[in-house]
Amino acid sequence: MCNCINMQHTRFEVVIFYFIALTTKVQVSSEKLPIVLWHGMGDTCCFPFSLGGVTKFLESEINVYVKSIEIGNSITEDFKSGYLIHPNQQVNMVCEDLSTDAQLKGGFNAIGFSQGSQFLRALVQRCSTLRIHNLITLGGQHQGVFGLPNCPSISSRTCERFRLLLNYAAYTDLMQNFLVQATYWHDPLNESKYRTSSTFLADINNEQFINKTYVKNLQKLNKFVMVQFNNDSIVQPLQTQWFGYYKPGQDKEIQGLKETNIYIEDRLGLKKMDDQNKIVFLECEGNHLQFTKEWFRENLFSYLK
Repeated sequence: MCNCINMQHTRFEVVIFYFIALTTKVQVSSEKLPIVLWHGMGDTCCFPFSLGGVTKFLESEINVYVKSIEIGNSITEDFKSGYLIHPNQQVNMVCEDLSTDAQLKGGFNAIGFSQGSQFLRALVQRCSTLRIHNLITLGGQHQGVFGLPNCPSISSRTCERFRLLLNYAAYTDLMQNFLVQATYWHDPLNESKYRTSSTFLADINNEQFINKTYVKNLQKLNKFVMVQFNNDSIVQPLQTQWFGYYKPGQDKEIQGLKETNIYIEDRLGLKKMDDQNKIVFLECEGNHLQFTKEWFRENLFSYLK
C-alpha cells in the first residue's frame, strides 16, 4: 500500500491518492460532527482512488458520517460539472441538497479540494440554512488564479486553447457562463474589469459591493483553515491558497492577505475573524494536493472532531 497522498491531476486521469479500501460497513458516531467534501477540477465525488477513498478513510479513522458532494446524476455529469456548470448554480444545488440531509441537521465540518475550496466558502456565505462548524480548504483559489501552468486533466492542445480564451476573453458573458475557471480568473492587470465582470469570485469576495449576509455567515465558522502547498505548480499564484495575491497592476509582486484591501477594509470580516483567532494558516511541502496520510492526521484531524 502506498503511504502517499497525491491529488495532482494529469491529463484525462485523476491521480489523487490511495487509501486502504474498506469493505465492511462503518458504524458512525452520533457524538461527532459529520464531514462534507467537495472535489476539485478533473475529479468526482466518488472515484475509489480519490474522494471515494478519502470518504472511507475518514469514516474509518474518525468514525463519522461523510458526504462527498456529487453534482448531477452520474459520475460523468459530476466530472463535467468541474468545467461546465457555473459555480453559482452548483452552490444553489448543493445548498438545497445538504439542507435536506437529515444527518447534517446538527451541523458539520467541511473540506474543499482545490476549486472545491472556494465553492464551499461560497456555500458557507450564501446558504444560511446550513450549520458549518469548521471549513478546511486544501489548495483553494480564494483570490482566483492568473495562469494555467500545468493545465491538468486535459490535452495540451485544449490546454493552450483554454489559456488563450481566458487571457483574452475571460470576462465576456460567453466565457463567464460557459467555463467554470473563467468565473475565478483574476487578472491583476485589469482589476476594474475583473471586479465588474466576474460572475462568481468578485461577488463572494465582496469586491462588487458588501453583502452583509456573506460577512455574517462566514463569521459563524469556528475555524477557517487554509492549507497552502509550497511547491504548487498548478495554482498561480500559490499564495491565493492563503488569500494572498498579486499587487494590483502587475503580475510579479505578491501581497499577503493582511496587505489586501479585502482584509484592510474588512470587506468579508476576515480581519475580525483573524483577531478572534478563527483563521488558521497551514502549509505543506508538496505539489498541488500532495500530502501524506500522516500529515493529514497530524494537521487536520483536530479540526474534524
